[in-house]
Amino acid sequence: MKFIRNVLIKLYIAWVLFVFTFFMILYLPGILVPFLFGEKYGTISYQFLKLWSWTFSKLNFIPYEITGKENIQTGKTYIYISNHTSYLDIPGVCLTVPTQIRPLAKKELKKIPVFGWIAENAAIIVDRSSNESRRKSMDHLKDVLKRGISILIFPEGTQNRSKEPLQPFYDGAFRIAIEMQQPVLPMVILGAGRLMPPKQFIIIPGKIKINVLEEIPTAGMNLADLPALKEKVINVMTVAIQSYSSK
Repeated sequence: MKFIRNVLIKLYIAWVLFVFTFFMILYLPGILVPFLFGEKYGTISYQFLKLWSWTFSKLNFIPYEITGKENIQTGKTYIYISNHTSYLDIPGVCLTVPTQIRPLAKKELKKIPVFGWIAENAAIIVDRSSNESRRKSMDHLKDVLKRGISILIFPEGTQNRSKEPLQPFYDGAFRIAIEMQQPVLPMVILGAGRLMPPKQFIIIPGKIKINVLEEIPTAGMNLADLPALKEKVINVMTVAIQSYSSK
C-alpha cells in the first residue's frame, strides 16, 4: 500500500507541475503584455493571474474556501498582510483580492521558470540581504500606494517552518501603513502548509481556507504607534489561526 501511495503522489506531483507550467505559458501573454503599456494596465494582467489561479485550483483539486470578502471595500487602497506557509498561498491571494495588487517578493522567485518573468513584472522584488534593495523596495511600495494600487506583504519574511501560528513580524509593512496613513487588511491562509510543506518537494490535494479579517485603520497614527499596531495585527491573526486549528 505504501508503494502504491508513493507512486500516486509522484503522479499527482507530475500532474501539478504540468498544470502549473502549461497554463502559465498559455496565459503568459495576457499576464505580461499589459504591463508593457504601463502600471495602470495591471488590472488586465491581474485578471489573467486570477484565471490561472482558478485553473490551477480546479484541475489540481485544491479548492480555496474564501470568507470575509465583504471586509474588502470597493475603491479602497489597502496594505494586505498575510501569513505565509506555502507556495499554494499565491493562487489563493489572487482569487481573494478583487483588484490588482503589488506583492513584495523575494528575489529567489525570479529563478522559477516562467513564473520568474511574471514575478519580475507583477511584484516588487527585494534582495533581503541588501539594505539598499530593502530601502528601494519600500520606496517603490509607497509609490504604488500613491497611485491607488494596494500592496501585499508577508511580514514574517518567509514561509513559516515553525510550529507556532506565526513567526515574528518585521516592521516594514506597519511603517509603510503609518507613513502613508493607509489601512491594514489582515488575512489568514489556513491549511496550505499541510498540502505543500515548506522546503519539501511534495504536494497533495485538499481544501485551503482563506479568511479576510476586518481592516485596521491607521489614520492619525505616528511611528510611535508602530509596536502597538503590529501587536494588534499579530493578535487578530493568531486568534483566527488558532480558531481554525482547534476545529
